[in-house]
Amino acid sequence: MNRLSARELFENIRERLALRWVAGQSGGERVLQPGSPGPRRPSEVGYLNIIYPNKLQIIGGEELNYLDGLDSRQRWETVQKIVAQQPVALIITKDQAVPADLREAAEETHTPLWVSARRGHDLLTFLQYKLARALAPQVTLHGVFMEVHSIGVLITGTPGSGKSELALDLISRGHRLVADDAPEFTLIAPDVIDGACPEILRDLLEVRGLGVLNVREMFGHTAVKRTKYLRLIVHLRPDDDEPEDAMVRLTGDVGSREVFDVKVPQITIPVAPGRNLAVLVEAAVRSHMLKSQGIDQARIFMDRQAARLQSQPG
Repeated sequence: MNRLSARELFENIRERLALRWVAGQSGGERVLQPGSPGPRRPSEVGYLNIIYPNKLQIIGGEELNYLDGLDSRQRWETVQKIVAQQPVALIITKDQAVPADLREAAEETHTPLWVSARRGHDLLTFLQYKLARALAPQVTLHGVFMEVHSIGVLITGTPGSGKSELALDLISRGHRLVADDAPEFTLIAPDVIDGACPEILRDLLEVRGLGVLNVREMFGHTAVKRTKYLRLIVHLRPDDDEPEDAMVRLTGDVGSREVFDVKVPQITIPVAPGRNLAVLVEAAVRSHMLKSQGIDQARIFMDRQAARLQSQPG
């Protein structure tokens, strides 16, 4: 399960959101992590909510005015309730003055208290995006992740099946490398899987006999891409010379593979000497794109054949 401490989050966003840490520095190890399912689980971030507290509580002008409108006892009780809920951090917007009682309570309870120069709306939208990606489920899959004809394609296969050589051929034909060997995939929406490359492997492609190649340096900046949504898997399998099922010959070896319980279309291509795999992958991607538009070429052929049979005299 992904985890993110208050200190790690602060260091990641301090420049982007113009943050200052004004109290509760000792609470930097408070942790953000995905909540358990439920209709009333705490939200990761939102404006100050005392009934259903957010993990990151944004305190804007209206929230400060609300506190100022309480009598002394109510205000003390409300401030104590805010810090007792143990938020990961409190964030005051637009460089507003920090109330002395809130600063004192944050210091006493080790509650990180930050001040940002940004508006509350800017904080909310950026943090929602940031946390959705940082805390989303992640998995590493073995293969080469490419952008082919504008869609994300993961090329898989057994060791020695030619994945890296195929990737190099596709790059030389104008397609782009995202990640070699160990691409990382993140579920950023219920049916959207984003793929990226680990920092240590970025721009690199290992090809047997040639070693590690820097694709960016060899082919230019347009030959690589930082991230891409996973839309198709192309699996390379050795050609076993066994006769194929007649239906497979018509439709191709098409199936799916589950990643994060999302069914990703998978096309299996037999590998044999003399086959131009780069051309086959390009054709597989184009065929997949047509199917996504509702154009099933095998079905069109079978419908034509059925119509021809029906038109023949009995």
